[in-house]
Formats: sequence, C-alpha cells, structure tokens
Amino acid sequence: MSLVQKFLRLETAGGFLLMGALLLAILAENSSFKPFYDLLLNTPVELRIGGLELAKPLLLWINDALMAVFFFLVGLELKREVLTGQLSSPSKIVLPTLAAIAGIAVPAIIYTAVNYGDVDAMRGWAIPTATDIAFALGILALLGSRVPSALKLFLLAVAIIDDIGAIVIIAIFYSGDLSFEMFAIAGVAIAMLAFLNWRGVRSATPYMLVGVILWVAVLKSGIHATLAGIVLAMFIPLKGAPEDEEPLLERLEHDLHATVAFIILPVFAFANAGINLSGLKLADLAAPVPMGIALGLIVGKQLGIFSIIWLAVKTGMAKLPDGVSWMQMYGLSLLCGIGFTMSLFIASLAFEQTTPGFVANDRLGIVFGSLVSAVLGYLILRFTTSKPAEAPKP
Repeated sequence: MSLVQKFLRLETAGGFLLMGALLLAILAENSSFKPFYDLLLNTPVELRIGGLELAKPLLLWINDALMAVFFFLVGLELKREVLTGQLSSPSKIVLPTLAAIAGIAVPAIIYTAVNYGDVDAMRGWAIPTATDIAFALGILALLGSRVPSALKLFLLAVAIIDDIGAIVIIAIFYSGDLSFEMFAIAGVAIAMLAFLNWRGVRSATPYMLVGVILWVAVLKSGIHATLAGIVLAMFIPLKGAPEDEEPLLERLEHDLHATVAFIILPVFAFANAGINLSGLKLADLAAPVPMGIALGLIVGKQLGIFSIIWLAVKTGMAKLPDGVSWMQMYGLSLLCGIGFTMSLFIASLAFEQTTPGFVANDRLGIVFGSLVSAVLGYLILRFTTSKPAEAPKP
C-alpha cells in the first residue's frame, strides 16, 4: 500500500471519529454534563522551569500545543508533496492551486459583504476559508468505489494548499503583540534546525528537542504557536537515507498519522465544538456572523472552486484529472465547504480573546455550513456517479 493510500485510509477513518466528537461535544454542552464539560476545558495547567512559566487552561493547551503537532504533520505532508508528490510539477499543481486560492478568496468576500461595517465581526473573515480534509475524505469514504482515486487525490492536493493559505492567514492576521527577544530565540532554534539538516542528521530526537524550544519561543513571541510545527517540518530531511532505510520525514508521517487522526483532531473537536442549543432558533442563523460563515462555506466554496476549475479547463490552462467528470468535480467543490476543524480553530483565534459573545454564533454558522455542504456534496456524488461494474468471476 502506498503512502498516499495509507494517508487516505487513516484520514477517512479519522473523519468518522471527528463526527462522533462533534456530536459528543454538543451533547455535553446541552446536558447535565455541561458543568463537568466546562470544568474540564477550564482546568488550569501549568508548566514551570526556573523563571519560565506556561500557565493556560486546558482548552488553550489543546489549541496551542496539540494543534502545533497537527500543523507539524501538515508541514511534513506539504514538504513531501512539493518534493516528490502531487505538487511536484507545474502541470500537477496548477489546477488544485487555482481551486484552493478561489476557495479561500470567494468565501472571504461573501463573509466580508455580509459583515461589512462591523469591526468586531470582521475579525472572523477567514473562518469560512478553510477546508477540513478529514471530514471531506470521510464523506468520500461513504461512497466507496463510486469515487475515482483521482478525485480523492485532487481533494487532498486542494486541502494541502488550502492549509498553506490558513497558515499564512494565521501568521499575518491572528498573531498578538510581538516580542523581539523571543524572536531572537526562535531564530537561534531555526538556525540549529538548519544545521541538523545540513549535517544530514537522521535521528528524530535532536529535531524534536529543538522543536520544543522553537514552540515555546514562538508561543511567547506573539505569533501563534502552531506555526512552529510548520517551521520544524520544513527542516526534517526527506532525502539522504540509505536505500534500505525509510527517510525520517516519511517515518515521522507514519508515526504521527494515527495519533493526529484518532486523538488530536477528535480531542480538538470535542473541546471546541460544544454549541449551547438552549434558546437557539434557526432564525439565529440570520445574524450577520453565522450567516456570513454559512454562506461562505455553502455558496462561496463551491462557487469559487468550481468556477475557477471550469475557467481553467475551458481556457486550456489545465485539464480535469483522468476519469473525473464535471459533476464529480462539482460534488467535490461542495465537499470543500466542510470547514469544521480549521474553521473552528480560526474562529477561536478571531473571537475568544476579544469578542467571546460571537463564539456561539460562529460555531452555529460553522456546523450548519459544514453539514449542509457535506450532505449536498454526498448527494451529488452519490446520485451522479455510477458504481463500477464488478469484474467477471473466473
């Protein structure tokens, strides 16, 4: 089984677990377990070494530390795809890149149009720009052999490039006050990582030790700590291993995939997806923040992605993946509106520290927009794609 096939199998299974975590969080928030749920998320967790102190509630440890591991895995996948995989040549990267860019821009424009003039609400403009790869691949898994592998690989490429966009957005728009002293420490850590890579070190331990220093420095610098995971991944060597030895980058991918898919993302979802449904009505979606998010995910994603793909193919800039029809590509464009995990993460950065009153509303928009996109995408792919005929038995 190839590395990509293993990835897809883990991600689709992780998608089902994410759905369970979402439902469990909503049940916990709307039942007699709510006090225990809130107590758990607000449990203070402190780490002190000499004069260095890290004190956060458990929720922020999940969002800052566990999600840094998630972004580290994303960075490993990105580096491998750029060097040897789906993004390794211009002909392979053009169409998914255009799709990802349009899938970021159009939802952001729609959200901005709905919330223009409200300074606080405008902090959430990036919420509907994200695509949750685990959920989207989980929906594709429900369709089994109806979905060609080329469509799954195209979705994987779009989601990876979309993650790059999310990383850039977080770095530029959702970082705090900057500490140049911590920047200097982070710079030293990056120089150490570059030295390890240059020396061809193939043991994970030195990279991880320096990575922890980098994470603390980035956390204290004012830039969001999850970006340390991406930076660390860029220095993990993919080449230079003996022929009979798996490269360190691929080895770390294998080791982390199950942990991220089955532990980190479900834990993040459980911690962040609790929506208090008491008093909520469907009319609450008409509020600008949830409406902008829902429309961005449901309308913006499909409009941006499908339109740019159609334009690129019709003008000869690119061609559809082999064996993929226009209706299948439209169904995929809908599935890209499943923003769930990354949308929740960006929403936490946008509102929890400054305007916590928006938190319930943004989660309502994210869950509604993601569920509608999932159902519509599934129905389009289910009823417009024939199941391949079985090979005759000998």
